[in-house]
Parts: sequence; C-alpha cells; structure tokens
Amino acid sequence: MSITENRQTATRRAESRPTETRLVETRAFAPDPALEGTWNVDASIYATASADPTAFWEAAARRLEWAEPWHTAHEWEPPTTDPATGVLSVPAARWFVGGRLNVAENCVDRHVRAGRGTKVALHFEGEGGDRESVTYEDLQRRVSRAANALTDLGIVPGDRVVVYLPVLVETVVIALACARIGAVHSLVFGGFSAEAVRFRLQDTGAKLLVTSDGQYRRGTAVEVKSQADDAARDLPDLEHVLVVRRTGQDIAWTPGRDVWWHESVGTASDQHEARSFDAEHPLFIIYTSGTTGKPKGLVHTAGGYLTHTSWSHWAHFDATSDDVHWCTADLAWVTAHTYEIYGPLSNGLTQVIYEGTPGEPTRERHLEIIERYGVTVYYTAPTLIRTFMSWFGDELPAGHDLSSLRLLGTVGEAINPEAWVWFHRTFGRGVLPIIDTWWQSETGASMLVPLPGVTTLKPGSATVPLPGIDMAVVDAAGAEQPTGVAGTLVARRPWPGMARTVWGDPERYRDSYWADYAGRGEHGGYYVAGDSATVDADGCFWILGRLDDVVNVSGHRLSTIEIESALVADRSVQEVGAAGVEDPLTGQAVAVFVIPSGTAALDPGALRARVATEIGPIAKPRFVIEVPDLPRTRSGKIMRRLLAQLVHAERARRAGRTPQPLGDVTSLQNPEAVDAVAAVLAELPADDPAVAPHP
Repeated sequence: MSITENRQTATRRAESRPTETRLVETRAFAPDPALEGTWNVDASIYATASADPTAFWEAAARRLEWAEPWHTAHEWEPPTTDPATGVLSVPAARWFVGGRLNVAENCVDRHVRAGRGTKVALHFEGEGGDRESVTYEDLQRRVSRAANALTDLGIVPGDRVVVYLPVLVETVVIALACARIGAVHSLVFGGFSAEAVRFRLQDTGAKLLVTSDGQYRRGTAVEVKSQADDAARDLPDLEHVLVVRRTGQDIAWTPGRDVWWHESVGTASDQHEARSFDAEHPLFIIYTSGTTGKPKGLVHTAGGYLTHTSWSHWAHFDATSDDVHWCTADLAWVTAHTYEIYGPLSNGLTQVIYEGTPGEPTRERHLEIIERYGVTVYYTAPTLIRTFMSWFGDELPAGHDLSSLRLLGTVGEAINPEAWVWFHRTFGRGVLPIIDTWWQSETGASMLVPLPGVTTLKPGSATVPLPGIDMAVVDAAGAEQPTGVAGTLVARRPWPGMARTVWGDPERYRDSYWADYAGRGEHGGYYVAGDSATVDADGCFWILGRLDDVVNVSGHRLSTIEIESALVADRSVQEVGAAGVEDPLTGQAVAVFVIPSGTAALDPGALRARVATEIGPIAKPRFVIEVPDLPRTRSGKIMRRLLAQLVHAERARRAGRTPQPLGDVTSLQNPEAVDAVAAVLAELPADDPAVAPHP
C-alpha cells in the first residue's frame, strides 16, 4: 500500500484579505493507483449519493437486518416561524418510518446465525495486563444474560440506564443488552465526578445505575463505588445499582438497592428472544461537555443512527472480515459508541478494547498492543499523537512489529499538519492512508472524511463530506463563503445519524443548532455545527476552531487551531492551547498556554517569531504561559474558552472584583487541569501583563 506525496514542502502564507489571516498547508498525498479497485467503495459513490441522497441512505439501510421494512424513507419538519405568534417551531427528523429492527441483533446475533459465531468480537486488555478474547457466540450469550437480568430488575423499553464504567467487556455487554430490550443507555466516563454522574441520573430519570467496585487508573486500583453512591443518593427514580466486581475492594452496600453483576447477570439464562423496535426508538443519550450552561443530553435513535454508523464505518475504514479494529476512545465518548461498539460490531469485525492509559506501565503500551493482536486499523486522537511525538521524537522505539497496520485514523479536533505528517511517517511507514474524521456527538457519525483509495489526503484537513452528507461554509446570511474565507460550518440537509432532540428540552435543541439559519436552503434550515471553517480550491474543508474560540485582534479573525499548529511544529512544545483574552487596544490578544515537550528549552520569543513567520505578525501571541496540563473534553478537545475565562478570573481577583463563574467543568476529561492552570496564573508576578488588571 502506498500513497504518493505530491509536494514535500509546506508553504505557509497570510491571505491577502485583511481580516483573513491563514496558515496554508500545500502538502498532498494522492491514492496509490496500484490499489485502485481494491477498496470497498470507489469515486462513483459520490455521484450516486448526490443524485438521490435519500435513495443512497435507503441502500445503506438495507445492509442491516430489518424485522419490518420502512414505508417512508424520510420525513422532515424544518424549523418554521408561526406568523401569528412569531414562535419558531422545533424541527423534527424521522428516518425509515415504519421500519422495525433490533440494534443488538444486528451487532451480534445475525453474525452468529451466518456461521461466524466462533470469530473473535472483542480482544480485551486490562491495564494490569489481564486479557480476554470474546467470540460472537460468547458475546451473544453474555448480552442475552444481561438482557434477562435487566428485565428481572424491572427495566422495560424506554427506561433509562446510566452506565458508569471504564473500558470493560461488561460495558459493551450492558450497552448492547439495553439496545436488545429497548432500554435507553447513557454511558458516563469512569473518571467523572459524583456530581457529573448525579446530573445524568437526574436529567434522564434513570431507573438503574451500572458501576463497579473500583477501576484501574495509572497502575492503581481506585475505589469508585462511593462516588456512585454519592451520585445515587436520594434519587426517587433510581431503583437499583448494578455493580461489576473489578478490583475486589471493600465497598459500602445498600441492601435492596445494590446488586452484584456476577449474582444477577452471571446467573441469568443465556437464552433471550429479542424483539424489534421502531426505527425512531431512542437508542442512547450522550451528554456534551462545555463551560456554558448544563450539558446537553443528545438523543440518538436506532434505525437512522445504525444506518449512518454502519455504512460510514464500512466505507471510510474499508472494513473487511480480516480486520482487527482498534478505536482507542473511552467507551463513554461518542466516537466509541459509533466506531468501537455499533460500527465494528454491525460489520462483524474483530476489535481491541483497552482499559488503561497509554503510558501504563510503559510509554510503548500501544505499540505492544498493536503488535500483540495484529491491529490493522488504528483510530486515535491528535492529542495522543502529539504526546507520542514528545515521547518518542523522530522515530518510534525499535523492537515492535507494526506491519499489520493498513489504515490509520484520527478524531477529536482538527489534527495539526505536523502531527499528521509525523503519524503518517512513523505509524504509517510513509504509505498508509490517514482517515481524518470530523464529526460531533450531535451528528452521530462522520460528516467530513476522506475515503481510502479515493480521496487525495491533506495534512490537517478532514477533506470532503461523506457521501450523502451536504456540508458548507456560509456567511451570516447563509450564502456560501468564497474559497479560503472563514465562515460558519453547516449541514444543509438532514441525515440519518443526526441527534433528534435534547433530552427533556426540545427548545434548546432548536435554539442551539437550528435557529440561526431557520428557513434557509431547499430543506428549510441549516444545522449549525458551532465551528468556523474554510473550504479550499479543491473543495477540502479546514476546521479553524469553535466559532467563539476564534480570536479577533484589531479586526483580524485568527484561528486558534492554526496558531497551535504553528507552535506544535516546534520541538520544545508538546501541546498548546490558544485563546483570545481581552485587550483594551486591540479588542483581544492571543494568549498561548504551552505544555513543554522536555526535549528542548522553551523560548517564548522564538515561539512568537514562529507564529509571525508562518501565519503573520498580527497572529503573534502576546502572552506565552507555560502550564503542566490543559483542560480537555472527553474527545480531547482543548477548552479554549475556559483558558480565557481563567485569565479573566485572575485579572478580576487582582483588581479586587468577584470573578465570573467558570460554568460547568464536571464533564471535563481532566477537571484537575483547571486548578493547575489557575495556580500557574496566580503565581505570575504582579506586573505580568497577562494577568495585570485592565482599566
């Protein structure tokens, strides 16, 4: 497998428009013509999908097993303004109306019925080195036991089940068991606080919480049942807490409420007759992270979500029966729902799930796992790739055979071009395609993504829309922006995997995603992704950051991601977050928060000069602040707004004012980073301009 690198050198320049300062990446990697015709899809798929998008998605849905066919492929009620009241309606999308299916059967049972029951579905590796391989037959038995145990606990279709577990086989099993009986699962990151778990229990009105006695974190057995107990205390809807014995630690027990997994699921019958559910039946609720307002519980439904998930996984990961797929995400992240549970299992693949952190017990753990299981598709986050760059330098450690890899993938934020090239050269041996995916919890599955063997790859760009998806970059009036000009990223027509609503708050769904462009376009409204982006002359999309993360310096709109990309290319930088902070002269000034790599001395002046050279003098950071960590969401996205808020809070404190509250930080992957950054700011000298009070 090979990719031709068309241009070896990146040329970076500032665009001529005074308000559009851009970092331009010109390296490109074309598909290997020798492999033409060997991929799951070819270039004709774009014309097919464009000619009739609804028919295209119907064909994708037919890859699944339906108990009853749909009578109407798609219904859409766009947001419209009532002329009498002036109130904007809540939009409603329905896909495969009248169709019925069972998601768990599509992910497990149908493969057993097809004679593939002895194939490994999951290779589990624990942080401590414990390992287990689960076949599809075994997975079917486990899911059936869990389904029977859930029924015995009084869970019925539509009930909500909150799952507070790390990456375990049981986590996959309970999600599939919920899908099997029509319960609605909501997976919560095992490192979240009791406050974050409690909010999800309250918001969903969950009847059941699934947790563990403890979990392994960075080589230590950490007790978590007490956290679950704090979250569950005095909730009127919660009836039971189902506990997985993972670490064997002593835990508090509430008789009549608490139930051991091994005493309920472990003893239940492994025979269960699944029933079908309507295509629009809720499958799961996933909560967004953020610092403004409470987290939003996004609702995804069975038929449309599984169609989008299964087809996209098959197409852009070129899924084959021989693949060993490893998505490194925590199972509570939407990436894992889509490309670690429902996508790979619906396509009958073998995959790896890993409980631990990348650096335990050594920094080479991921390399060992790839070699041990013969991983063929490795899908991970830019933040981890940048960490590997700082750990390993120019080359990967010797002694690991990664020749099984045939495809790489990235997800989370837009990957920095230099990190893309490093990943391609090291893990990819200079020849493997990198499937850089852009999508969101709200979209359900990929929206911007290259197709291997079809798309010319560009470092830092997720390239073009998935077939059947219509994305655009528009101005405030909804008109497409010219080439290279930043605007708002939108989807111009509904798609099957889209979230249907915000749980319990449909008006928030309308206002967050549809109100800004209600009535626009042939479908009566655009979905607002919340990101700023540009489109280049080849039609490739470049994500510039969240709309409210873009820094405005004297009228110049600067992309935080582009500033970070310029800095990450410096050997002294492991990770960096850029944010706009208030400035009395320029409106905003660029502040960068840098985690040093430890391989070279950090020189703030040199870093400023690098940005000025690669983007333009206007983008040069005013403040360079060294920090031990950066606050991130579960997907690894840096919370840039929070960095700016922390600067403003320290300025207020020094001026004797009460700082504005930071908002919700309970959903962060690493909430301790907030205190770490705040401590660094508090220790800056009194005359440091970054935190000096402004008049």
